[in-house]
Parts: sequence; structure tokens; C-alpha cells
Amino acid sequence: MAALTAGRLTPRREGDYIAGAVAASTTLFAGAMVMRNAAGYLVEGQTATGLVGVGVADAEANNSGGSAGDITARVRPGIFRMANSASTDEITIADIGAVAYAVDDQTVAKTDGSSSRSPAGIVSDVDDQGVWIRFDEALTAAS
Repeated sequence: MAALTAGRLTPRREGDYIAGAVAASTTLFAGAMVMRNAAGYLVEGQTATGLVGVGVADAEANNSGGSAGDITARVRPGIFRMANSASTDEITIADIGAVAYAVDDQTVAKTDGSSSRSPAGIVSDVDDQGVWIRFDEALTAAS
């Protein structure tokens, strides 16, 4: 493409949410942790490898009977509270700044479960009700 020779109106996205194609046989519930698989499709948070956390589903996206990419979902990046894992995988205040790993679509853990879990996001805070996770796909993938 050639360089501009006049001004143009450049499309933009504000960054409040992203839209992405949903994987086949997948339902993303509103408020669920959403991850991207190696093929680029959105899936629910789960114990699996080859995924990276993207954000939280803005609304339900039901592609349970569809093929990959049949529908798109709105996902919000940002900082959201997730459930904390238990026992030796429980995240504590000492883990702030570290990577948290997905257990399911609402739970995160301190470890990768002997290489069985993918990174969900970065621990931002911990309180009595759960773990605050920063969902930023690029930051998490780089970590």
C-alpha cells in the first residue's frame, strides 16, 4: 500500500472490549474467564495447555452447536476478581505481580499444575473474596 497523500479517517477501537471468534462447541457464560487457543479462537477458562487469558465475557456467547468462528463474543480486558484455588495452589498477597493459571472459567491457581494449565493473567490483588486478575493478553503471553 502506498503512503498517504491526504488525510484520512482512521478506524479505531477504544479498548473497552475486544471481539473474537468463538471456538466450535463452546459456550462462554457472561462473567466467565475467556482464553484464546492456539488457533486464535476464544474458549472458556479451563485446565488445558496452549491457551492464554484474554478477559471476561461481556455476555453469553453460545456456539455449542456451531463450527469455529460461527459467532463472535465480546470480551472485556481489565482487572476482575476470580475465585482462588485451594491448598498448595492458593494465591496469596505474596504472589501479586506473578502469573496466575486457569483452573476453570472462574478459578485461578498459583501454579501451572505440573504443566497442565495455561496462564490466565497477572495477579493484581488478593482479598477475602478472591483474586484480582489483570487480563491483558499481550502482557500475559509475554510473561
